[in-house]
Amino acid sequence: MRVAIIGAGVGGLTAAIGLQRAGAEVTVLERARGPAFVGAGLSLFGNGFTALDTVGLDLRHLGTARPDLTAGQRRPDGRWLSVTPSAALHELRVVHRADLHRELAAALKPGTIRYDSPVDSDLQGYDVVVAADGLRSRTRASWPGDPGIRYSGYSAWRGVTATPVDLLGGAGETVGKGERVGIAPLADGRVYWFGVVSMPAGTTFPDEYAEVRRRFAGWHAPIADLIAATPAETVFRTDIHDLAGPLPTFRNGNAVLLGDAAHAMTPDLGQGANQAMEDAATLTRLLEPLATRPAPDVSGALDAYDRLRRARTQPIAARARQVGRVLQSGNPLRDLMLRLMPAGITARQLDQMQAWQPPARNGEAVR
Repeated sequence: MRVAIIGAGVGGLTAAIGLQRAGAEVTVLERARGPAFVGAGLSLFGNGFTALDTVGLDLRHLGTARPDLTAGQRRPDGRWLSVTPSAALHELRVVHRADLHRELAAALKPGTIRYDSPVDSDLQGYDVVVAADGLRSRTRASWPGDPGIRYSGYSAWRGVTATPVDLLGGAGETVGKGERVGIAPLADGRVYWFGVVSMPAGTTFPDEYAEVRRRFAGWHAPIADLIAATPAETVFRTDIHDLAGPLPTFRNGNAVLLGDAAHAMTPDLGQGANQAMEDAATLTRLLEPLATRPAPDVSGALDAYDRLRRARTQPIAARARQVGRVLQSGNPLRDLMLRLMPAGITARQLDQMQAWQPPARNGEAVR
C-alpha cells in the first residue's frame, strides 16, 4: 500500500508512524522548507497516550503528572471556584509541542518527510491520501460540504517561561470577564501559560508583550511572575477558530481528512492534538490488514474511519466551543455554576473522554 500524508503536524506524523510500522510505503508531503520545532504547551490526556501506544510509541516521559497541585478554576483574586479531582487527571501530561514534534519526526524512517513539497494534483499513484493539513486545509476547501472556519470571538497569547516558576500549589484556569489565564507545568519545571481575551478578529497591539502584561497585572500570583519569566520575543498571539459546522464526511474517494483539517476545535477541552492522534491510530488499525498488499481495496476501511471519527470528534468539537463560550462569559451565573457543579460530574466527564480505545484488530470498534 502506498500512502501520501499531506502535512507534517502531530496528527500527520502519528499516522505516518503507524502506517509505516504496519508495512505501508508512506510519504509525508510538507510545505515548510524544513523542520520547525516550535510552539508552546500541549495537553496529552489518557486517550492521546492510548493512541500513541496503538502506533507503537510510549512518550509519557515527555511530561509528568502533578498530583501535588490543586487544579480547577479560580477567580482573578485567587479564590477557587471549582477543583478537579486529581484522580481524573492522573494520566494528564503537559508537554512542549516542539518536544513532541521532534520525537514523532525521529520515529520515521529517514526521507519519509519531504519538506518544501507543495501538494500538486498528481496523487494518483497512491492507494490512500491523508489530508492532515490543518485548520485552513486546502484539501478540505474542495471537499463536499466544507463549512469553512469561524472566529470564536477570542484570541490567545501563549508562552513558556524560560526558567522554573513556583506555582504556589495551584494550576488550571483563572476566569474573569471575557478574560482568562491558564497555567500548566512542564516536566522540567518551566511553565506553559496562556492568556485569553475576547476581542474582534484581527485586533493588533503595538507591543503584544506589554499588552498581555497589562491585561493580567492585577491577577493572583504567580500570573504576573509567569509572564515576566517569559522572554518577550517568544510570546505569540493567535485568534482562535474552529470549523463553522460539522463536515458531512471525512472521506472523498481514496482520500480522508485527519486532525484539524477534519474537525478543528477550540482548545477549551485540550483535545485538539489528542483527537488528531486518535484519528491516526484509528486509521492505522483499520488499514493494518491491507498495509502490505499491492493495490488493496481500501473502501471499507475508509468508510469505517469516516463513520467512527465523525461520531467521536464532532460532539467533542461542539462541547469545546460551548465550554469556551461559558468560560469567556462575564455573566455572574458562570461563577455560580462552577461553584455548584459537583466534582464527581467533572471527573466522570474527563474519565469518559479519556476512556477511548481504537478499533479492535478485527475491524470492529471497541469504543
